[in-house]
Amino acid sequence: MWGRLRRMSVLAWIALASCAAWAWLLLGQGLFWRTDQRLPRGSVAPDVWPSVVVVVPARDEAGILPVSLPSLLGQDYPGRAEVVLVDDGSEDGTGELARELAARHSERYGRGLPLTVVSPGPPEPGWTGKLWAVRHGIGLAHARGEGAPEFLLLTDADIAHAPDSLRRLVAAAGSHGLDLVSQMARLRVAGAWERLIVPAFVYFFCQLYPFRWINRAGARTTAAAGGCVLLRTEAARRAGVPDVIRDAVIDDVALARAVRRSGGRIWLGLAEHVDSVRPYPRLADLWRMVARSAYAQLRHSGTLLAGTVAGLALVYLAPPLCLAAGVADGDAVAGWAGGVAWAVMTGTYLPMLRHYRQPLWLAPLLPVTALLYLLMTVDSAVQHHQGRGAAWKGRTYPRPRTASDQR
Repeated sequence: MWGRLRRMSVLAWIALASCAAWAWLLLGQGLFWRTDQRLPRGSVAPDVWPSVVVVVPARDEAGILPVSLPSLLGQDYPGRAEVVLVDDGSEDGTGELARELAARHSERYGRGLPLTVVSPGPPEPGWTGKLWAVRHGIGLAHARGEGAPEFLLLTDADIAHAPDSLRRLVAAAGSHGLDLVSQMARLRVAGAWERLIVPAFVYFFCQLYPFRWINRAGARTTAAAGGCVLLRTEAARRAGVPDVIRDAVIDDVALARAVRRSGGRIWLGLAEHVDSVRPYPRLADLWRMVARSAYAQLRHSGTLLAGTVAGLALVYLAPPLCLAAGVADGDAVAGWAGGVAWAVMTGTYLPMLRHYRQPLWLAPLLPVTALLYLLMTVDSAVQHHQGRGAAWKGRTYPRPRTASDQR
């Protein structure tokens, strides 16, 4: 037996290592590949619906607001609720357009959540633009004469909500005693590049932050999806949010960690009634979305970057390469081990493709997508060392804290 093991090729060992990695991912990583973590079942409507302020940070979003903002104004919510849009130094008339949309909505339907637009000015040193905007939105909510709202809905300007979205979120939080309820919005998938990259983006996020682990009380794994976060005002105050995470580029994960660290209960799942309407038609658009924060996720560590590149290569690139090389060279072990690893990889990706209503033949192409993500991550590190890290909407944050730094 030992003689047979010694005769195995390096390629065969790599294929077996990849196979072992996929066996662990399949069974030992919180069943990350399943897509059944949705809003908790059994939520009941409260006797008295709590007050909510919806905070929408917006910077140069005039092109997207006509699609997203009316969905917030038209929320069918039985309690007191309002929308605060924080115009973060826009140069395209975002604030003016928001007011026009609110006026049109009220004229057309005769009802709708009231809208307030505020412009706090440029962020102070040490703040990211988004969190500076969130700070002012929360501050305005606290300053209301009716008293601070019980809940805050933090949602991005490109997120469209079904009419019952707010009701469902509040009912889930109240029924299950949750301080933070977050949903991963269904991202837009229309063009060829979006089909190849977007479902995989969510798949990789779930692999890094398994939702089942996050949703256990007292779990160490913690994350949120920044496009849709319902947060108890008291939990935000107790956690010191947003001041305690003011310079975090990966602000959603930092927010969830701050809330959990202060004793709050959190929940994260896939959305069925919340959609991102922002288009990413070109590869360059998707590349910028990923590269702007990938190196921050690695804490700007060259060691972690090298480990990530090696891990992606072993887990995603090695299986098809080992299968092809094994067949070509007659290396049976490399061939079958590479084939098994690729088959398991493909099978774990199928549920996410179904969630996004995409053709299942895309699943075997996951190694191609992983290669693109590997290159985006390396490019993120290069941009950081060139002083262009975390660039977004005309602002650059060269040395942001990561979520992992805020422990």
